[in-house]
Amino acid sequence: MAITRRTQIAILLTFVLTVTPKPAIADEGGVSFWIPGFFGSLAATPLQPGWSFTTFFYHTSVSAGADVAFARQVHRGNINVNLTGNLNISLRAPPDIQFFAPSYTFATPVLGGQASVFLLGGYGRNETSVSGTLTGGGPLGVTVSGGRSDTLWGFADLIPMVTLRWNKGVDNYMVYITGDIPVGAYDPNRLANLGIGHGAIDVGGSYSYFNPQTGHEFSASLGFTYNFENTFTNYKNGIDMHLDWGISQFLTKEWQLGFVGYFYDQISCDSGSGDRVGCFESRVIGIGPQIGHIFKIDDNYQGYVNLKGYKEFDAAHRPDGWNVWATLVISPAEEKKPPETKRPRIVK
Repeated sequence: MAITRRTQIAILLTFVLTVTPKPAIADEGGVSFWIPGFFGSLAATPLQPGWSFTTFFYHTSVSAGADVAFARQVHRGNINVNLTGNLNISLRAPPDIQFFAPSYTFATPVLGGQASVFLLGGYGRNETSVSGTLTGGGPLGVTVSGGRSDTLWGFADLIPMVTLRWNKGVDNYMVYITGDIPVGAYDPNRLANLGIGHGAIDVGGSYSYFNPQTGHEFSASLGFTYNFENTFTNYKNGIDMHLDWGISQFLTKEWQLGFVGYFYDQISCDSGSGDRVGCFESRVIGIGPQIGHIFKIDDNYQGYVNLKGYKEFDAAHRPDGWNVWATLVISPAEEKKPPETKRPRIVK
């Protein structure tokens, strides 16, 4: 049985593009709507009422390699071939995205808590390259190499979020609901994308322990993502679970040092008629250092900068590597209580 060189390369690229995860916030391939590490320290602590603005730069450098034994149907265009063999894949995906999030915190309590609304958007660059070598077994007996690269500048999807927070001494609690509005740069025929091509809903909660007297702080945020089907590809991601955490020590009232981490795990299988890779549940763990600084802007506003980084390990069905977050928050300054005045003593 003969197979043409063109068909060999088509088979290789078909499988590469099917199993290759798009970076950061792309669709399918075991990569989630949720960006692991989005929450960190002080996640549930109270906010100052009024308008705030958050911006953060997100850079990740990930790669993936695999020697995957497979026996499945490969189908793309006019190709319909059963193939058993090995595939070595090399993936590089280093996107750079600047995110922006205006927010408003209400002064009037809601259900005894503090309500806030956010809208997250972003603009950046996604550069992805993939190469692979396919060694086919059985009657085909082919060995073929190929590769592809793609670069895209554009806007990411819009992500609204609503939070509700409660404070009781050193204990702080928060619940949230968020989701994806798929309006970002997305093309199912491209290797690099900045939108995910489908909607999603994510719900969860956070707990923060913060003692201003000792400077001890610990936060943990747990959430779950339900993904809607991508109508461009008929692919539906499974349900995702994500746990973000942060632990830190305030050395002074302004300076903070500590560690951050996350655990992301897909807890149900991918599905849909466009799913040609099976269950494809993915997982990754990340951990790294952080440093934060609070500074005064003027009598009405204060700033907070945070730099954190994660090294990933124990990844399954997704690329891993490292990522860095540089965050700036501008928010209303803490209201100062007027000094206590003593009544003048009347001398008779």
